[in-house]
Amino acid sequence: MKPLLSEDALREGVARMALRIGEAYGDRPLTIVGIMTGSLILLADLIRRLRMPLRVGLVQTSSYREGTSRGALRINAEWMLDIRGRDVLLVDDIFDTGHTLVEVMRRMDAFEPASLRSAVLLRKQDRCEVDRQPDFVGFDIPDRFVVGYGLDYRDQYRNLPFVAELESSDLSAGGGPSSSCASR
Repeated sequence: MKPLLSEDALREGVARMALRIGEAYGDRPLTIVGIMTGSLILLADLIRRLRMPLRVGLVQTSSYREGTSRGALRINAEWMLDIRGRDVLLVDDIFDTGHTLVEVMRRMDAFEPASLRSAVLLRKQDRCEVDRQPDFVGFDIPDRFVVGYGLDYRDQYRNLPFVAELESSDLSAGGGPSSSCASR
């Protein structure tokens, strides 16, 4: 495992993102919806830095089946709040190809929010396959498989207080991202 972003770098990056979000929304009430499970740590750190009135909801997505085979995106939004007429910020851990974020935003648009923006901790360089980009980005990173600060590999490493790149020796033979890596 090779460290990529330290605890201090993450803390500073989240603070910068919170500042930009605060500038964008001012004192207007904001509904933040986190995509589970990878965004949990970012979501907790981010909302502690925001000063506007907040509501927090959650959605869970999955699209990986049996290792790395990508299936149709499933969204469980039973924890999501009513967002009609509200300013909404969707928070995710990583923007890889962009398919998950774009699809969740498309589905959320049907609930007629006043505005809908997105924030991600990490955006992988040269991986985007969609026309949309996140509105707020903590860090741009190279195209590597990363873990820590909420990101996992086979339900491990989420609790690392830093972000690290898994090297080939860290990956088990024949394995790929588990279903919990759906937001990649």
